[in-house]
Amino acid sequence: MWRPRLPLRHRMLLPLVGLLAAVLAWPALFALWVSLHDYRLTRLRDVRFVGLDHYRALLFDPVFLNAMANTLHFVLAAVALELLLGLGLALALHRLRTGRHLARALVLVPMFVTPIAVGLMFRFLLNPQLGVVPYLLGRLGITVDWFGPGLALWSLILIDVWQWTPFMVLMLLAGLEALPRAPFEAARVDGASPWRIFTRITLPLLRPVVLVALVIRGLDAFKVFEYVYAITRGGPGDSTETVQFLIYKVGFRFFRMGEASAMAWLLLLVTLALTVLLWHLLRRREA
Repeated sequence: MWRPRLPLRHRMLLPLVGLLAAVLAWPALFALWVSLHDYRLTRLRDVRFVGLDHYRALLFDPVFLNAMANTLHFVLAAVALELLLGLGLALALHRLRTGRHLARALVLVPMFVTPIAVGLMFRFLLNPQLGVVPYLLGRLGITVDWFGPGLALWSLILIDVWQWTPFMVLMLLAGLEALPRAPFEAARVDGASPWRIFTRITLPLLRPVVLVALVIRGLDAFKVFEYVYAITRGGPGDSTETVQFLIYKVGFRFFRMGEASAMAWLLLLVTLALTVLLWHLLRRREA
């Protein structure tokens, strides 16, 4: 009997694929099963099949829709700021000649601090009574309620920008150093200005790296939870309540695991849809 033989490199990947399937696929499928049932941790002997009822209810639930809007606001603003700042810092570090290794090491430091520690650190730094930042601003006659209504979500966005802009710097700096030199030398010989070189050569050549960086960072930003948990707990009101925090609250405070699993799957679908859309738009512009 003829049996197809996989290349050696594919066979070597089979154990890893099997491990990923066991670690990722099974919990995801179980969560999907739970989302189709009225599954409560307080009555595990009374699990009832409800079909798509949880999904239909969530699509018209103002609490979930508000959390989704907060999450999208956070992701779009944070990733956009991180890309702009990361590109600027990457260009500066790429041109730096004196102390470049020390500068690169210092820029990357925030990325290696755990998010929950970052959240607690900024909770104390921006505390209206005891924080260093409000004290220094107060000496200048400036009063800012960093975690008050209207500003709390933007404070979380700026904290995320502080921690994860180094990731963009790392990705874009690696892309800049991998670009071919010939197009830049030819443009300089032809008398092109630095701005024209940047917009006509650097950005188009850097677009694949930008795409990968946006996708990776966007997927990670959708999982924001630590800052909300450590600083605001979704407040004031529900102005900083994200989907991840709402999932935690519904699932592990109210024990309604069916609804929490449905929220998780809806968040997954929204994330995948936006990722595919971003990939398609950037790839089409590249073509």
